[in-house]
Amino acid sequence: MSLLDISNYSKYISEETMMGPSCIRILEELLNKCPLRFNSDDLVLDLGCGKGLTSLVIAKETGAKVYANDLWISSEENKERFIKWGVDKQVIPICEDANNFHFERKQFKALFSVDSYHYFAGTKGFFEKKIMPFIKDGGVAFIGVPGIKDQFEGHAKELLFGWLGEDYYMFKSPKLWKELIGVSDSIELVNIWEMGCFDKAWSEWLAVDNKFANCDKKYFDTVIRPYTCFVGIEVKLR
Repeated sequence: MSLLDISNYSKYISEETMMGPSCIRILEELLNKCPLRFNSDDLVLDLGCGKGLTSLVIAKETGAKVYANDLWISSEENKERFIKWGVDKQVIPICEDANNFHFERKQFKALFSVDSYHYFAGTKGFFEKKIMPFIKDGGVAFIGVPGIKDQFEGHAKELLFGWLGEDYYMFKSPKLWKELIGVSDSIELVNIWEMGCFDKAWSEWLAVDNKFANCDKKYFDTVIRPYTCFVGIEVKLR
């Protein structure tokens, strides 16, 4: 199976659709690590899809029907984008709280969460109790989150507070994320790694001219680059 070619999606990537370090670069690494191909009636959940870029790519690359879930961006706004992009029959915008999903059990063949999982899932047992019940047996979850490098675990407040304020606690090390995913009889494999897309994802975000990117620029060389990383998480269920 061919690897994802990010240039196929360049026309969709803009200041309007980007909300942080390039979600497509993070997704590219996740998908290229384990390319997936599904049937058109298979369901995939994109948890924390933002303005729908990741949902678009997942739909195009896997062939599945994608539930594009986000709490910050309304389903109505994302629906307009999906219609404009010509994928509204394949990508369904929804608004569900990850703490209280109303999906059917074992509904999804796969789950993706790019640059969002750390906002709501940074506690032990969350994956097993809140996420795993909705993934089919033999299914997979791919998660990409910003984190702090392993060697700085335990020092997030002193190193990141100036940049992140009270949100510093969301940045956890790859080692800690593995502990938080946990162990279960239903889990076959948990693979955690420091992602290689860091420089590309950040450089594309910092090229955007908005107040959030401009704020990040002030901290990139002194805080973001030396202490943080992106954490890749792959979970395979039995």
